[in-house]
Amino acid sequence: MQLSSFLNRFNEPETLKMAKMGRELRSQGFDVIDMSLGEPDFDTPAHIKDAAIQAIHDNWTHYPPVAGFLDLREAVCTKLKRDNQLVYKPENIVVSTGAKQSLANAILAIVDEDDEVIIPTPYWVTYSELVKIAKGKVVEIKTALSRDFKMTPAMLEAAITPHTKLFMFSSPCNPSGTVYSKQELQELADVFKKHPDIFILSDEIYEYINYKGGHYSIAQIPEMKERVIIVNGLSKGFAMTGWRLGYIAANATVAKACEKVQGQFTSGANSITQKAAVTALTADLRPSMEMKEEFARRRSRVLELLKDIPGLPCSAPDGAFYVFPDVSYYYGKSDGETKIENASGLSLYLLSKAHVTSVMGDAFGEPACVRFSFANSMKNIEEGWKRIKTALAALT
Repeated sequence: MQLSSFLNRFNEPETLKMAKMGRELRSQGFDVIDMSLGEPDFDTPAHIKDAAIQAIHDNWTHYPPVAGFLDLREAVCTKLKRDNQLVYKPENIVVSTGAKQSLANAILAIVDEDDEVIIPTPYWVTYSELVKIAKGKVVEIKTALSRDFKMTPAMLEAAITPHTKLFMFSSPCNPSGTVYSKQELQELADVFKKHPDIFILSDEIYEYINYKGGHYSIAQIPEMKERVIIVNGLSKGFAMTGWRLGYIAANATVAKACEKVQGQFTSGANSITQKAAVTALTADLRPSMEMKEEFARRRSRVLELLKDIPGLPCSAPDGAFYVFPDVSYYYGKSDGETKIENASGLSLYLLSKAHVTSVMGDAFGEPACVRFSFANSMKNIEEGWKRIKTALAALT
């Protein structure tokens, strides 16, 4: 009996793999501090949970439309107008079981075999694997810590070929926390204007966790809107990871194509989640802003703790809830038992010696770095970085 060769096209997400290893170690009785998963450590706000309970009582328990309930798609349009000054109609919106499915729908709807997809590093681990599933070719634009992991218009222009079909990125970025300014996005758009057949997929899932101020979407540049697929969702900004709700906003042709793809995979997203999402998107955003303020306090503390550890250069993240330091200073060093060869080796060393989970940068296209989440309590952050400092000090 032989399984499909399809399984050989892509890898298991390193984020999930490291979290799994941490759980296994915890099950053996070890006190493991999780800095690997990108999950807010807050509970879903009460008014959103109340809306879900009411939806159950109101018997919203039947199959929903594939693209999502009309009132939710209207709520997404309301949010995009309120927060992003973007006008969409419900026909431009497709609701999915998490932003990951939204990404998959869009890539499968756009990318043909051997089409090139440009992705600046570092990028979320699933981007490249979804392109491989679609039989496309990943073209990486290598950025640098010295430039806060931002690509330039010249770098973008150099990567474009006649085979380029899609450009995809996130701002705020997972894992680096990089946020592109309005001016920087305008400069990238000037390049795209010369190449009208390229789609732009803008992952904006960390929109509300932005420490620079207001979020700006590349879709707000008038000439870009029809070519941009915005991907967003409720997991990060509303602490609704387990509810599984993502969505796209795109031109009607792309939206219809994504609906067709989704119709053969999952049909519509969970009906109760959809009703709760209407409340999340249209009600008071104060709970989301309070979460962001707490993340900002943790960010400041983590950056202080990083400065106290030699050999971990790191740019200050302008969004999301991760730091992404360069760890190559420790390559070739040993504690007498373990020699660190690469970022993967360092992550595994910290797991076994410090009992702290992290994610190696190779998974994000940046093999010199490791991602650490600060979506954890201040107490765990303090203890986790204390352990990391001790473990790294043992390497000579």
